[in-house]
Amino acid sequence: MLTTDTSHIRNFSIIAHIDHGKSTISDRILEFTHTVKERDLSAQMLDSMDIEKERGITIKSNAVRVLYHADDGDTYTLNLIDTPGHVDFSYEVSRSLAACEGAVLVVDATQGVEAQTVSNANLAMNANLDIVPAINKIDLPSAQPEQVKAEIEDALAIPADDAVLVSGKTGQGIHELLESIVYLIRPPQGEAAAPLRALILDSYFDAYRGVVATVRVFDGKIKAGQRLQMMALGDEFLVEEVGCKRPLETALPELGVGEVGYVVTGLKDPADVKVGDTLTYAERPCKEPLPGYREAKPMVFTGLFPIDNKEYENLRSSLEKLRVNDPSLTWEPETSVALGFGFRVGFLGLLHMEVVKERLEREFGLDLIATSPSVDYHVYLTDHTMQELTSPQQLPSPSRIDHIEEPFLKAQVIVPASYVGAVMDLSVEHRGVFKDMVYLSDKTVEMHWEMPLSELILDYFDQLKSRTKGFASLDYEFDEYRTSDLVKLDILLAGEEVDALSFIVHRDKAYELARGLCDKLKELIPQQLFEVPIQGVVGGRVISRSTVRARRKDVLAKCYGGDISRKRKLLEKQKEGKKRMKTLGRVEVPQEAFLAVLRVGEEDNS
Repeated sequence: MLTTDTSHIRNFSIIAHIDHGKSTISDRILEFTHTVKERDLSAQMLDSMDIEKERGITIKSNAVRVLYHADDGDTYTLNLIDTPGHVDFSYEVSRSLAACEGAVLVVDATQGVEAQTVSNANLAMNANLDIVPAINKIDLPSAQPEQVKAEIEDALAIPADDAVLVSGKTGQGIHELLESIVYLIRPPQGEAAAPLRALILDSYFDAYRGVVATVRVFDGKIKAGQRLQMMALGDEFLVEEVGCKRPLETALPELGVGEVGYVVTGLKDPADVKVGDTLTYAERPCKEPLPGYREAKPMVFTGLFPIDNKEYENLRSSLEKLRVNDPSLTWEPETSVALGFGFRVGFLGLLHMEVVKERLEREFGLDLIATSPSVDYHVYLTDHTMQELTSPQQLPSPSRIDHIEEPFLKAQVIVPASYVGAVMDLSVEHRGVFKDMVYLSDKTVEMHWEMPLSELILDYFDQLKSRTKGFASLDYEFDEYRTSDLVKLDILLAGEEVDALSFIVHRDKAYELARGLCDKLKELIPQQLFEVPIQGVVGGRVISRSTVRARRKDVLAKCYGGDISRKRKLLEKQKEGKKRMKTLGRVEVPQEAFLAVLRVGEEDNS
């Protein structure tokens, strides 16, 4: 078979630690290549969501095609994929890298190599990509490009002599970066006559055209009117349109070998298209799919409940729409005595949870209550069966439990050497197991820990930033499940269990957390006309208590002297009334109480 000429195509991702300037460099590339007219230029053009622009982060990867007239006189087609930088979205980065032959590794000239820099560089090297190092923000007075070059070579083992010095803000060095991309990244290879193999990078739902998939073609061609099949799911569909983004969608006659573009599937069910799946011809399929497809596994679970129970069905349909371009989102119905009907939703991490909740409230007009997050535990029962649980309410009776396993992470913290002691103390407090540490330079240390995920989602990241004055960076990946001495902590309000405030905790930390949570709830729950005890209970035993004092009405105000028996009668009557209220009254729990567990201990470490 003849190999298609793809010598003038370059496919590359831009990877970096969060806030090192990936999106700004993408903007300058679009500007320099005149892909976007000057009057249409804006900041973060490849970030499509308002929340991305407001927070200054990339949540979804985005592919755009630019034409570059190189110094050798030829015109090259560059397919640029901007990727997220946060650890929660590392699966998104891995999919993007699988579609490329090269990567531009951006490092901040003022911050140097950080945790996600190391992680993303390792992903790129494991995928056998050509790496172009770029040192960004060289226009800042505090920039230290020579020191950063040394860090890149020492920490990442990537030659940095030819690292491109750029400024995403001023555009300095963008021409040199594009020349490096053309000459250092190899062109794609593939066979046009072979059966189609195309990787699905992303997808979104269009109300008029159905699901639109972003794809990279490895072999074969895609044209409108062809019948294609998805290899993982087996579903077939008729291609309605193909094209590329520049960055607006532009229809094309076909997508050939090595090209990145979009395919309008016409499918109406978002669940029919899986990110990471392989597209092939329905009548002449390829022998095996592209490697690396796996389901994105959620790590953190929380309950989402509409404040108005009438919005339950709206919440369900909103989650289904969000899942079109966020395949990692999982959910199942959940019922709470305190909160009514809702869903137990699985997320990749805390940032992912915040983003999804904010999108549901903004884009779909929902008012939601989120319960404290939990992780996926493995509970081994005395009858030798194993039960997965993502909610404390699912925990069986202690008499039926043999042991419980929780997920552990391999955590990597990069920090200035002067803060090593602070990181040691914090990590040990959070049940971290120290493995080793490496000096990346005379000022920077890389520390490796093994740590329970449940500790990391509680408050570890916030305290890490606080104790190191913002200098530390964190990356982590799943390691394994390990047996731990875990118990269920219940919170009782006026003797009634509030299921939405229960959580699973290590036995050694149960008292400390119960004490902090009871004190926090005492501040948050408004005074009632009767006394409200708040109790932390483990295994039927009360281990902590706070009390919200009753708001007292002065029933003696109308008594001006007279017999003492009259006053005593009024006080007895009030006492009886309070007892009756305590029996019949309901305690309203404000929304802040359900997130109080995340803030326990903040005051001590701020």
